[in-house]
Amino acid sequence: MNKVICIMGPTGAGKTAQSLAMAKANLPICIINADSRQLYKDFPIISAQPSEEEKSICPHKLFGYLETKEASSAGVWLERAKKEIECAHAGGQIPVFVGGTGFYFRALFDGIAEIPGIPEEIHEHFIREITEKGSQALYEELQKIDTEYAQKIHFNDKQRIARALEVFTATGKKFSDWHKETPQATQYDVLRIGIGLPLDELAPILYKRTAIMLENGALEEAKKALENCPDITAPGWTGIGCIELANYLLKKYSLEECQTLWNKNTRAYAKRQWTWFRADTRIHWFRPEEQSLPSVLEFLEHFRK
Repeated sequence: MNKVICIMGPTGAGKTAQSLAMAKANLPICIINADSRQLYKDFPIISAQPSEEEKSICPHKLFGYLETKEASSAGVWLERAKKEIECAHAGGQIPVFVGGTGFYFRALFDGIAEIPGIPEEIHEHFIREITEKGSQALYEELQKIDTEYAQKIHFNDKQRIARALEVFTATGKKFSDWHKETPQATQYDVLRIGIGLPLDELAPILYKRTAIMLENGALEEAKKALENCPDITAPGWTGIGCIELANYLLKKYSLEECQTLWNKNTRAYAKRQWTWFRADTRIHWFRPEEQSLPSVLEFLEHFRK
């Protein structure tokens, strides 16, 4: 048995609810995180991680285990994800990946480029550069070198910007070109479910969600995280909402400016996600209010055979 289910799509579209519907239907599922922002333990509210009540419904894996100062990568996540699939199958469970990081899904099911190791001096150079010059300056540099990859990431994503620049410097090949040179895809029987809405419908939902996050303690969460890790260039701070709240706490923005920028950046991110996922013709799409469970049950018809 090698069946795997994926619930993917733009942020705020209702992926968690769709996945939990499977557990409530008494399917033996194990939910595995496929969202790079939900790896960080200091930001459960801001990154919209499942609540403790939701986690109690069925097993949840790879949520909130990284410290803010720790970096991750698609390759590191990939190895953990494969182990979780093995554990789920061995325990008679169905692994259900839920998230909005498109490159994670691509790495797991379509293969990931085997980029050569980067010399330490080049890696350290770009870490210093992005710290001294800021992400915006290096993002503009990346746009000139690799427009295709730059369009897929946020201008404040220091980790991915530095990574793309160091790879180009070390190999002479654009990061986007490396991504096109992938090994053989992994051999899982995969059901890809997309949950989403056109951006003009999704945006008001996202803005309301930001307000709810603030009401539910997002500001207090960011304040505590800043006490634990005052270096806002650390990888965990690059998440949308995290860096805006950090800058408010550091008195660089008013709260109104913070919320406005948070909404703007969330909308832009959702647009990039929508574009990425809609390009994959293997995904079966549903609106948030539609029920994907019948498709899941059909896919799992021979699960016990």
